[in-house]
Amino acid sequence: MGERAGAAFHVSGKEGRRLPMKTLRPTSFDVAERAGVSQSTVSRALRNSPGVNAETRARVSAAARELGYVVDRHASSLRLKSSETLALVTVCRPGEDRSAINPFYFALLGSIAAATSARGFNLLVSFQESEANFRADFVASGLADAMIVIGTTSNRAAWDYFAEAQATGLGFVCWGSPGDPFHWMRSDNEVGGRLAAGHLVASGRKRLAFIGPQRSPQRQFDERRDGFVAALAAHGMTPAIVEPPAAADRHAQGVAAAHALLAAHPDIDAIFAASDMLALGVLQGLKEAGRRVPQDIALIGFDGIRAGNMADPALTTIEPDLDAAGEALVAMALEDDDFTHSGTRIPVRLAVRGTA
Repeated sequence: MGERAGAAFHVSGKEGRRLPMKTLRPTSFDVAERAGVSQSTVSRALRNSPGVNAETRARVSAAARELGYVVDRHASSLRLKSSETLALVTVCRPGEDRSAINPFYFALLGSIAAATSARGFNLLVSFQESEANFRADFVASGLADAMIVIGTTSNRAAWDYFAEAQATGLGFVCWGSPGDPFHWMRSDNEVGGRLAAGHLVASGRKRLAFIGPQRSPQRQFDERRDGFVAALAAHGMTPAIVEPPAAADRHAQGVAAAHALLAAHPDIDAIFAASDMLALGVLQGLKEAGRRVPQDIALIGFDGIRAGNMADPALTTIEPDLDAAGEALVAMALEDDDFTHSGTRIPVRLAVRGTA
């Protein structure tokens, strides 16, 4: 079973006669493999979608001709027609209450929804956390024209599932995915780290620290740290690096990290936290330790979440352009000519508020 060519047989019931089976016809997945693209790209290319560039369309058409692939217009009249829908998968921690999801992902979801709506598309949102609800075939099943995946990288099982799905030809793009196999987009994290360092040094801070995961699959944390460290090195300064202790969430990690940092470096006067949720936890931990922010210790986060504005004092942060992120993710997912490759960086800015 499953051979593409040559004689194939099955055994009939009574007499045990061997009857010839039909040779399997090439599928859109075969065309995708031959052309070096995703199955969803094949579908869009063969229906002349404007989101597929001329070079890709020609490569897909050539692969289809070589394989003898012909679209079954009756079977695909609905499937190959644009669904005018984009699928958005949000990866959660197993057992996580939806209200506990990092607010950054809800903000990113909002910007993706706005960009999707601006194109006249609908948005199908799927929260996934375990094998019971993992799904990556929204495009192949005709429910959507493209798929985006965002969410926590701490759910290794989910990302292993999506890596395997991508390897089978199911195409999608990711925000901040763990590792290079994925088609990813991220904030300009290293620039953000440099902005944080520059602001703290310019404000006269001398004893600085970075708080963030050091062994996380989220490459963006490393990039933020590296930019911060490199900028300080240019001033002859070396920051303390603190790995947040294990805790239920980023906020709790930040509280614990603040206490650990002060125990090891009681003279610290500035902190750059790898995310806003970490920073808000650090802020609480500093207050519990009797430190004034920003008088005693300045604090900068990263993400620009709305909750930072409501902190006391309001959180200074490195803020990605989420409008640009939403538009770019949608464009990349739909394979617009300007967004056909991984590695897009979203610009960031320093939003100066009360903590620094």
